[in-house]
Amino acid sequence: MKTIILIDEYDVPLDKAYQSGFYQEMTVLIRNLFNNALKTNDSLLFAVLTGCLRISKESIFTGLNNLNVMTIADEYFSDCFGFTDDEVKGLLEYYGLENSWKTVREWYDGYRFGSSSIYCPWDVMKYCQALRKNPDAIPENYWVNTSGNSLVRCFIHMADQNLRDEIEGLLAGETIIKEIKQELTYTELDSSIENLWSVLFTTGYLTAVERLNAREYRLGIPNMEIRDLFQSQIKEWFREKMAAEPGKVSEFCGAVLAGEAEKVQSLLTNYLKQTISIRDTYVRKEKKENLPTGKATTKETKEQSPSVCFYQGILLGLLSYPSGWSVKSNQEAGDGYSDIVIKDMESDTGIVIEVKYAEHGRLDAACEEALEQIESRNYAETLYDDGMERILKYGIACYKKL
Repeated sequence: MKTIILIDEYDVPLDKAYQSGFYQEMTVLIRNLFNNALKTNDSLLFAVLTGCLRISKESIFTGLNNLNVMTIADEYFSDCFGFTDDEVKGLLEYYGLENSWKTVREWYDGYRFGSSSIYCPWDVMKYCQALRKNPDAIPENYWVNTSGNSLVRCFIHMADQNLRDEIEGLLAGETIIKEIKQELTYTELDSSIENLWSVLFTTGYLTAVERLNAREYRLGIPNMEIRDLFQSQIKEWFREKMAAEPGKVSEFCGAVLAGEAEKVQSLLTNYLKQTISIRDTYVRKEKKENLPTGKATTKETKEQSPSVCFYQGILLGLLSYPSGWSVKSNQEAGDGYSDIVIKDMESDTGIVIEVKYAEHGRLDAACEEALEQIESRNYAETLYDDGMERILKYGIACYKKL
């Protein structure tokens, strides 16, 4: 009787061992295990192993000279490691969710295996499950719950200015050309930025838009879900930087409370120069900040653009520093939903902030639009009702790092 052995994610034990400090011991264990199961096993018909990294340098495959290795860049089985577009359309049609196809494609498609475009199957299934319960369910980042994302965190923490520029380009939908090394040991993964590019590619955080030669690829972020993940990690990195500079954060918040608009602008610009900016060019035009039409209501329901959400998140992180401030985001106020509302009970001061992304760098126009929106939709009304004696209104426009 012959045996078939299937091993999924064979490299995960090595990853865990490397993170926990017993890497060499795990290498020896896996080498002996594979030797007995795959080399000297007379009952073996064939075996299939899958994993993110090609780890032949680890010598865990010592003596196995008949392996057929197929990577995500190869044509073999390229349409078998996820859902194809036709399969996703069939799945959505089966459940009567055809109208959600474009959203599913934007969020979960975009992976390139050989010449095949592939959807992440787990994410598609999870979103379909949510849509069956609620046809208006918004897409979520399911990847966050299935990956530690330590590689992205390490990547961002190691970034110098050149790398930050490259990340900004990727987040804006641009591509970069990099040499990919598909045979790395775990001890080499974070030893250099160049190696991290390779790992981000093999683990799905980046995908091959084009293969230029045997080792060089044109890489891009595959979809909205991974873009959202990068943005989340950038915000987390920014919060860590903030925590290390409490004096600067306190100075910024003091300027906001004092109504010193020019100082607020200067300090915020300096902060943004240190981080990684987000632009909306990745998103289709109709996805930008807009107000839905046809609603029989006097209240505003606003879908914010990714750029506005990102910069609003940065501001919320800064403005949440004073312990005595009540800071609310996207709360109902007046005839709409204001971006940020702050109450400082000690000074009886209320602050309303509306954030805009300045199209084509038209900062003054965007600021005026923000202030007009605060007035026309009576965002300060709730602050007056709460007894605030002094009200400050800020229109803040962001464009890249300005």
